[in-house]
Amino acid sequence: MNKIMECVPNFSEGRDKDKIEKIVEPFRTTPNVMLLDYSSDEDHNRTVVTVVGEPEQLKTAVIDAIGRAVELIDLNHHKGQHPRMGAADVVPFIPVKGCTMDEAVAISREVGMTVAERYNFPVFLYEKSASAPYRENLAAIRKGEFEGMAEKIHQPEWHPDFGPAERHPTAGTVAIGARMPLVAFNINLNTPSLDIAHAIAKKIRFIGGGLRFCKAMGVELAERGITQVSINMTDYTKTALYQAFEMVRFEARRYGVSIVGSEIIGLVPMNALVDTASYYLGLEGFSPEQILENRLME
Repeated sequence: MNKIMECVPNFSEGRDKDKIEKIVEPFRTTPNVMLLDYSSDEDHNRTVVTVVGEPEQLKTAVIDAIGRAVELIDLNHHKGQHPRMGAADVVPFIPVKGCTMDEAVAISREVGMTVAERYNFPVFLYEKSASAPYRENLAAIRKGEFEGMAEKIHQPEWHPDFGPAERHPTAGTVAIGARMPLVAFNINLNTPSLDIAHAIAKKIRFIGGGLRFCKAMGVELAERGITQVSINMTDYTKTALYQAFEMVRFEARRYGVSIVGSEIIGLVPMNALVDTASYYLGLEGFSPEQILENRLME
Protein backbone atom coordinates (compact mmCIF):
# COMPACT_ATOMS: atom_id res chain seq x y z
CA MET A 1 0.00 0.00 0.00
CA ASN A 2 1.43 3.36 -1.08
CA LYS A 3 -0.79 5.28 1.32
CA ILE A 4 -1.82 3.99 4.70
CA MET A 5 -4.49 5.58 6.87
CA GLU A 6 -5.70 4.30 10.21
CA CYS A 7 -9.22 4.40 11.61
CA VAL A 8 -10.25 3.55 15.19
CA PRO A 9 -14.06 3.43 15.23
CA ASN A 10 -15.79 2.89 18.58
CA PHE A 11 -19.10 1.02 18.52
CA SER A 12 -21.59 0.98 21.40
CA GLU A 13 -21.80 -2.80 21.72
CA GLY A 14 -19.46 -4.90 23.83
CA ARG A 15 -21.59 -7.87 24.86
CA ASP A 16 -23.38 -9.37 21.84
CA LYS A 17 -20.67 -11.23 19.90
CA ASP A 18 -22.90 -11.87 16.88
CA LYS A 19 -23.60 -8.17 16.43
CA ILE A 20 -19.94 -7.30 16.92
CA GLU A 21 -18.84 -9.79 14.26
CA LYS A 22 -21.37 -8.44 11.76
CA ILE A 23 -20.18 -4.88 12.37
CA VAL A 24 -16.47 -5.68 11.90
CA GLU A 25 -17.01 -7.94 8.86
CA PRO A 26 -16.45 -5.15 6.27
CA PHE A 27 -12.98 -4.65 7.72
CA ARG A 28 -12.18 -8.31 6.98
CA THR A 29 -13.59 -8.44 3.46
CA THR A 30 -12.76 -5.08 1.84
CA PRO A 31 -9.65 -5.24 -0.41
CA ASN A 32 -6.60 -3.20 0.68
CA VAL A 33 -8.01 -2.92 4.20
CA MET A 34 -6.51 -4.77 7.20
CA LEU A 35 -8.27 -5.37 10.50
CA LEU A 36 -5.47 -5.11 13.06
CA ASP A 37 -7.39 -5.43 16.30
CA TYR A 38 -10.78 -5.17 17.95
CA SER A 39 -11.47 -5.42 21.65
CA SER A 40 -14.78 -5.49 23.48
CA ASP A 41 -15.45 -4.54 27.09
CA GLU A 42 -18.63 -5.73 28.78
CA ASP A 43 -18.50 -3.14 31.58
CA HIS A 44 -18.09 -0.31 29.07
CA ASN A 45 -20.41 -2.15 26.63
CA ARG A 46 -18.22 -0.93 23.81
CA THR A 47 -15.98 -2.28 21.05
CA VAL A 48 -12.89 -0.44 19.82
CA VAL A 49 -11.64 -1.39 16.36
CA THR A 50 -8.23 -0.62 14.84
CA VAL A 51 -8.07 -0.87 11.06
CA VAL A 52 -5.69 0.41 8.39
CA GLY A 53 -5.82 0.62 4.61
CA GLU A 54 -5.65 2.62 1.43
CA PRO A 55 -7.74 5.74 2.13
CA GLU A 56 -10.47 5.15 -0.47
CA GLN A 57 -10.97 1.47 0.40
CA LEU A 58 -10.82 2.27 4.11
CA LYS A 59 -13.51 4.88 3.59
CA THR A 60 -15.78 2.26 1.97
CA ALA A 61 -15.26 -0.26 4.77
CA VAL A 62 -15.92 2.31 7.50
CA ILE A 63 -19.15 3.48 5.85
CA ASP A 64 -20.38 -0.13 5.58
CA ALA A 65 -19.50 -0.87 9.23
CA ILE A 66 -21.29 2.25 10.44
CA GLY A 67 -24.36 1.19 8.46
CA ARG A 68 -24.39 -2.16 10.21
CA ALA A 69 -24.06 -0.50 13.61
CA VAL A 70 -27.01 1.79 12.81
CA GLU A 71 -29.06 -1.27 11.83
CA LEU A 72 -28.09 -3.55 14.73
CA ILE A 73 -27.67 -1.33 17.80
CA ASP A 74 -30.59 0.26 19.65
CA LEU A 75 -29.32 2.70 22.25
CA ASN A 76 -32.72 2.84 23.92
CA HIS A 77 -31.72 -0.51 25.45
CA HIS A 78 -28.01 0.17 25.88
CA LYS A 79 -26.38 0.36 29.30
CA GLY A 80 -22.67 0.69 29.98
CA GLN A 81 -20.05 2.61 31.93
CA HIS A 82 -18.63 4.48 28.95
CA PRO A 83 -20.31 7.70 27.73
CA ARG A 84 -22.00 7.23 24.34
CA MET A 85 -24.21 9.19 22.00
CA GLY A 86 -24.32 6.86 19.01
CA ALA A 87 -24.34 3.26 17.82
CA ALA A 88 -21.16 4.16 15.98
CA ASP A 89 -20.05 6.61 18.62
CA VAL A 90 -16.78 8.11 17.43
CA VAL A 91 -14.84 7.50 14.21
CA PRO A 92 -11.36 9.06 14.02
CA PHE A 93 -9.05 8.90 10.99
CA ILE A 94 -5.29 9.05 11.55
CA PRO A 95 -2.65 9.53 8.81
CA VAL A 96 0.05 6.86 9.04
CA LYS A 97 2.14 6.62 5.86
CA GLY A 98 2.23 8.61 2.64
CA CYS A 99 -0.76 10.77 3.58
CA THR A 100 -1.28 14.00 5.47
CA MET A 101 -3.58 15.28 8.18
CA ASP A 102 -5.36 17.33 5.50
CA GLU A 103 -6.14 14.11 3.63
CA ALA A 104 -7.45 12.52 6.83
CA VAL A 105 -9.70 15.55 7.34
CA ALA A 106 -10.98 15.25 3.77
CA ILE A 107 -11.74 11.53 4.20
CA SER A 108 -13.56 12.20 7.47
CA ARG A 109 -15.76 14.80 5.80
CA GLU A 110 -16.53 12.49 2.87
CA VAL A 111 -17.46 9.68 5.25
CA GLY A 112 -19.61 12.07 7.29
CA MET A 113 -21.56 13.28 4.25
CA THR A 114 -22.15 9.74 2.98
CA VAL A 115 -23.20 8.35 6.36
CA ALA A 116 -25.66 11.20 6.89
CA GLU A 117 -27.22 10.79 3.45
CA ARG A 118 -27.27 7.00 3.31
CA TYR A 119 -28.40 6.20 6.86
CA ASN A 120 -30.15 9.43 7.92
CA PHE A 121 -27.59 9.49 10.73
CA PRO A 122 -26.63 12.95 12.16
CA VAL A 123 -22.88 13.59 12.03
CA PHE A 124 -20.71 15.94 14.10
CA LEU A 125 -17.18 16.72 12.91
CA TYR A 126 -14.59 16.91 15.70
CA GLU A 127 -10.85 17.38 16.43
CA LYS A 128 -8.94 18.50 13.30
CA SER A 129 -12.12 18.21 11.19
CA ALA A 130 -14.25 20.41 13.48
CA SER A 131 -16.30 23.16 11.84
CA ALA A 132 -15.89 25.44 14.90
CA PRO A 133 -13.41 25.57 17.81
CA TYR A 134 -16.04 24.64 20.40
CA ARG A 135 -16.68 21.39 18.51
CA GLU A 136 -13.07 20.17 18.59
CA ASN A 137 -13.43 18.42 21.96
CA LEU A 138 -15.37 15.15 21.73
CA ALA A 139 -16.51 15.45 25.35
CA ALA A 140 -18.26 18.76 24.58
CA ILE A 141 -20.15 17.22 21.67
CA ARG A 142 -21.08 14.05 23.56
CA LYS A 143 -22.20 15.83 26.76
CA GLY A 144 -25.72 14.69 27.55
CA GLU A 145 -25.14 11.43 25.69
CA PHE A 146 -27.82 9.63 23.67
CA GLU A 147 -30.63 10.62 26.00
CA GLY A 148 -29.73 14.31 26.19
CA MET A 149 -29.08 14.62 22.47
CA ALA A 150 -32.82 14.39 21.77
CA GLU A 151 -33.11 18.04 22.92
CA LYS A 152 -29.52 19.24 22.49
CA ILE A 153 -29.48 18.65 18.73
CA HIS A 154 -32.32 21.18 18.26
CA GLN A 155 -30.18 23.99 19.68
CA PRO A 156 -28.75 26.09 16.80
CA GLU A 157 -25.19 25.80 18.13
CA TRP A 158 -25.49 22.00 18.21
CA HIS A 159 -27.04 21.33 14.82
CA PRO A 160 -25.06 18.49 13.22
CA ASP A 161 -22.56 19.19 10.44
CA PHE A 162 -24.28 16.64 8.20
CA GLY A 163 -27.70 15.04 8.33
CA PRO A 164 -30.95 16.01 10.01
CA ALA A 165 -31.13 18.13 13.15
CA GLU A 166 -32.94 15.23 14.76
CA ARG A 167 -31.44 12.40 16.78
CA HIS A 168 -31.72 9.04 15.04
CA PRO A 169 -34.39 7.18 17.08
CA THR A 170 -32.21 4.14 17.80
CA ALA A 171 -28.66 4.95 16.65
CA GLY A 172 -28.35 8.49 18.03
CA THR A 173 -25.53 10.57 16.51
CA VAL A 174 -21.88 10.06 15.59
CA ALA A 175 -18.68 12.12 15.82
CA ILE A 176 -16.29 11.72 12.87
CA GLY A 177 -12.94 13.46 12.55
CA ALA A 178 -9.18 13.35 12.07
CA ARG A 179 -6.61 13.37 14.86
CA MET A 180 -3.15 12.40 16.04
CA PRO A 181 -2.55 8.82 17.26
CA LEU A 182 -4.24 8.32 20.63
CA VAL A 183 -3.40 5.83 23.37
CA ALA A 184 -6.35 4.47 25.35
CA PHE A 185 -4.85 3.70 28.75
CA ASN A 186 -6.83 2.53 31.79
CA ILE A 187 -5.57 2.37 35.39
CA ASN A 188 -7.41 0.18 37.91
CA LEU A 189 -7.81 1.13 41.58
CA ASN A 190 -8.43 -1.10 44.61
CA THR A 191 -11.57 0.76 45.65
CA PRO A 192 -15.24 0.40 44.71
CA SER A 193 -15.74 4.14 45.23
CA LEU A 194 -16.62 5.80 41.95
CA ASP A 195 -16.38 9.19 43.68
CA ILE A 196 -12.68 8.56 44.33
CA ALA A 197 -12.05 7.49 40.74
CA HIS A 198 -13.86 10.60 39.49
CA ALA A 199 -11.86 12.84 41.83
CA ILE A 200 -8.54 11.39 40.64
CA ALA A 201 -9.56 11.66 36.99
CA LYS A 202 -10.53 15.29 37.51
CA LYS A 203 -7.09 16.08 38.95
CA ILE A 204 -5.04 14.46 36.19
CA ARG A 205 -6.92 15.62 33.09
CA PHE A 206 -5.96 18.84 31.35
CA ILE A 207 -9.36 20.49 31.72
CA GLY A 208 -9.03 20.07 35.51
CA GLY A 209 -5.53 21.54 35.65
CA GLY A 210 -3.65 18.30 35.07
CA LEU A 211 -1.58 16.88 32.21
CA ARG A 212 -1.75 18.76 28.91
CA PHE A 213 -2.55 15.86 26.56
CA CYS A 214 -4.61 13.78 28.95
CA LYS A 215 -8.37 13.19 29.09
CA ALA A 216 -9.71 11.08 31.94
CA MET A 217 -12.87 9.92 33.69
CA GLY A 218 -13.80 7.53 36.49
CA VAL A 219 -15.42 4.21 35.61
CA GLU A 220 -16.96 1.53 37.81
CA LEU A 221 -15.98 -2.10 37.16
CA ALA A 222 -18.87 -3.54 39.13
CA GLU A 223 -18.18 -7.23 38.49
CA ARG A 224 -14.66 -6.88 39.89
CA GLY A 225 -15.66 -4.60 42.77
CA ILE A 226 -13.13 -1.94 41.76
CA THR A 227 -13.00 1.30 39.83
CA GLN A 228 -10.87 2.61 37.00
CA VAL A 229 -9.41 5.86 35.77
CA SER A 230 -10.05 5.60 32.04
CA ILE A 231 -7.57 7.75 30.12
CA ASN A 232 -7.07 8.96 26.58
CA MET A 233 -3.54 10.20 25.92
CA THR A 234 -4.06 12.48 22.94
CA ASP A 235 -0.37 13.10 22.17
CA TYR A 236 1.93 10.54 23.80
CA THR A 237 5.00 12.31 22.39
CA LYS A 238 4.33 15.30 24.65
CA THR A 239 2.64 13.68 27.66
CA ALA A 240 4.05 10.23 28.42
CA LEU A 241 2.11 7.24 29.77
CA TYR A 242 4.33 7.06 32.84
CA GLN A 243 3.43 10.65 33.72
CA ALA A 244 -0.27 9.74 33.83
CA PHE A 245 0.44 6.54 35.77
CA GLU A 246 2.53 8.31 38.40
CA MET A 247 0.05 11.17 38.74
CA VAL A 248 -2.78 8.69 39.38
CA ARG A 249 -0.62 6.95 41.99
CA PHE A 250 0.20 10.32 43.60
CA GLU A 251 -3.44 11.44 43.78
CA ALA A 252 -4.67 8.02 44.96
CA ARG A 253 -2.50 8.19 48.10
CA ARG A 254 -4.66 10.91 49.65
CA TYR A 255 -7.56 8.43 49.70
CA GLY A 256 -5.52 5.46 50.91
CA VAL A 257 -6.00 3.83 47.53
CA SER A 258 -3.45 2.04 45.36
CA ILE A 259 -3.14 0.95 41.74
CA VAL A 260 -3.82 -2.75 41.11
CA GLY A 261 -3.18 -2.84 37.37
CA SER A 262 -3.45 -1.07 34.06
CA GLU A 263 -4.35 -1.90 30.48
CA ILE A 264 -3.93 -0.64 26.94
CA ILE A 265 -7.07 -0.71 24.78
CA GLY A 266 -6.43 -1.45 21.12
CA LEU A 267 -3.02 -0.90 19.54
CA VAL A 268 -0.28 1.38 20.82
CA PRO A 269 2.76 2.95 19.10
CA MET A 270 5.97 1.21 20.16
CA ASN A 271 7.61 4.48 21.16
CA ALA A 272 4.89 5.14 23.72
CA LEU A 273 5.92 1.98 25.57
CA VAL A 274 9.66 2.43 24.98
CA ASP A 275 9.51 5.86 26.58
CA THR A 276 7.78 4.46 29.66
CA ALA A 277 10.10 1.45 29.91
CA SER A 278 13.11 3.76 29.70
CA TYR A 279 11.74 5.84 32.58
CA TYR A 280 11.08 2.92 34.95
CA LEU A 281 14.37 1.15 34.11
CA GLY A 282 16.36 4.37 34.41
CA LEU A 283 17.97 3.81 31.00
CA GLU A 284 20.49 6.47 30.04
CA GLY A 285 20.75 7.62 26.43
CA PHE A 286 18.48 4.84 25.17
CA SER A 287 17.33 5.14 21.55
CA PRO A 288 14.57 3.32 19.59
CA GLU A 289 17.36 2.34 17.18
CA GLN A 290 18.53 -0.11 19.86
CA ILE A 291 15.30 -2.10 19.52
CA LEU A 292 16.01 -5.27 17.56
CA GLU A 293 12.73 -5.27 15.63
CA ASN A 294 13.28 -1.69 14.50
CA ARG A 295 16.64 -2.59 13.00
CA LEU A 296 15.20 -5.63 11.24
CA MET A 297 12.58 -3.46 9.52
CA GLU A 298 15.15 -1.03 8.08
